[in-house]
Amino acid sequence: MVRQAMASPGVQLASPHWAALWYRPWADVGRLVWQAAAQRAGAGAVAEALNGHAGPGVPVRFAPAAQVPAGAAYEAFIAQRRAVPTRDNLHDAFNGLVWLRLPASKARLNALQAAELARDGVAARRGPVRDAATVFDENAALLHAPDALWQALAERRWGELFGPLRPLWRDARLLVFGHAALEKLVAPYKSITVHVWRVAPPFDPAGDLAPLDTWLAADLTPEMLAAKPFAPLPVLGVPGWWAGNETPAFYADAQVFRPARLAIDPDR
Repeated sequence: MVRQAMASPGVQLASPHWAALWYRPWADVGRLVWQAAAQRAGAGAVAEALNGHAGPGVPVRFAPAAQVPAGAAYEAFIAQRRAVPTRDNLHDAFNGLVWLRLPASKARLNALQAAELARDGVAARRGPVRDAATVFDENAALLHAPDALWQALAERRWGELFGPLRPLWRDARLLVFGHAALEKLVAPYKSITVHVWRVAPPFDPAGDLAPLDTWLAADLTPEMLAAKPFAPLPVLGVPGWWAGNETPAFYADAQVFRPARLAIDPDR
């Protein structure tokens, strides 16, 4: 659901349906940032809005994208300047929002990407670590779940995952981390698929994410990323997240809920 942006002289970002479950972790700060951007005129409004709500634990500032020198690598610029190039659009607004709530994890991803760039340069083809870090940054979702649920997801046993195991979703916690995925969910459609990373500690998506952030920053190692322990999940299939998934027919669409092709380690 896309709501019409507020009439004002500032940046007109499409307003997410903040009450949707996938936006719960971001809603409180998100509303404030969107409102602040709408009240600022001129280029850099989103960067200014994010800076106005960045607490002391956020290790970067947000800078208008025009400040990035021509030819500079995005990840290297962040690492060197401690500043995130930010355009006045939804994609970069969501990126900044994740920085505000999970700063240690975002900083860790940036450090890994910057190290890869320093070693290999800006090559036409990314290495496995940089590629996985980019996938994580753009499209990851974090899942704390019972073993049976994770195993069914990793093996893409959709009928079991959303059928007999459906009650176990009450004990699971899912947070959409990737800012590209968050942007897509402004206008949700059935085939939006996230890359799920299993997390050990339980967490409240709408609560204090600091313990999760600390744990995740430590878990994001080059070895772990290179192994790509992601499980694909059409996110609107999560029970309670979309009215249409209340009937089994929703999951019968093999173009969206595709069978497994590659083995994923179910113990991750």
